[in-house]
Amino acid sequence: MSKVLVLGHKNPDTDSICSAISYAYLKNEMGMVAEPIRLGEVNNETLFALETFKFDQPRLVTQVAKEVEQVILVDHNERQQSADDIDEVQVIEVVDHHRIANFETTDPLYFRAEPVGCTTTILLKLFKENGVEVPANIAGLMLSAIISDSLLFKSPTCTQQDIDAAAELAKIANIDAESYGLDLLKAGADLSNKTLEDLISLDAKEFEAGDYRFEVAQVNAIDIEEVMIRQKELEVLMANAISTKELGLFMFVVTDILNNNSVAIVLGEKANVVEAAFKSSVVDNRVLLPGVVSRKKQIVPVITEALS
Repeated sequence: MSKVLVLGHKNPDTDSICSAISYAYLKNEMGMVAEPIRLGEVNNETLFALETFKFDQPRLVTQVAKEVEQVILVDHNERQQSADDIDEVQVIEVVDHHRIANFETTDPLYFRAEPVGCTTTILLKLFKENGVEVPANIAGLMLSAIISDSLLFKSPTCTQQDIDAAAELAKIANIDAESYGLDLLKAGADLSNKTLEDLISLDAKEFEAGDYRFEVAQVNAIDIEEVMIRQKELEVLMANAISTKELGLFMFVVTDILNNNSVAIVLGEKANVVEAAFKSSVVDNRVLLPGVVSRKKQIVPVITEALS
């Protein structure tokens, strides 16, 4: 039986990595030869989760078609967020919780997309549906993903299903979700070892709306000003990305994980849409986003509508 690669999106976050590992485990238990991989560097938060539950980082793969004929996508479906050569392989499954865009296949596939806060919330259902027990260490990874995507259950993307799944997974992993979750988020908010290039790329996603491409990068922080004090240097890198990728807009969002607010730097020819879209003034390329913490629910849909 040929091997199948299980992969999350570029610039992987905790859900992307933990979902790939967890779903690959499930598929192997079901008789498939599956390997989780990553498409980019792992961030501090994800490293904390992997180290806590004693997992190695998935292998970095840049060109999937050189290794396999079939892949499974988790935590994404948009082509520009996936492997560069994704069109050269067969996508046989997708498990995701985002919008569906820029995606088509020549063959039928299993596609599971649900409006929940995290991919691993869906994966827990799949474990149950297939009669496979979740090991304690896998449960820890799945819980980490839910905590990350929901900002410890404070994000507007968090649903009761996510909360219930987290409680179940915490019991299996035998850990306190609140205590562990705060440690996990603090690890992710430690940006002391990150370069400016890291900051704008570690958790960045490209999107399409109307005739434009836009990118939203997001980092979590305990002190927003520690990041924003370097705004001018960040703007140089953002301008380079806009030119290289032909973006209409680049938003770099810094989220305060303690107070659940964000500040964003906005650049690009369509940066003018931000002020009206968020009903907040843009001053010196900076916009305040009170109560905004979710790229998926509070930023991307607003920008998409403004550009469409």
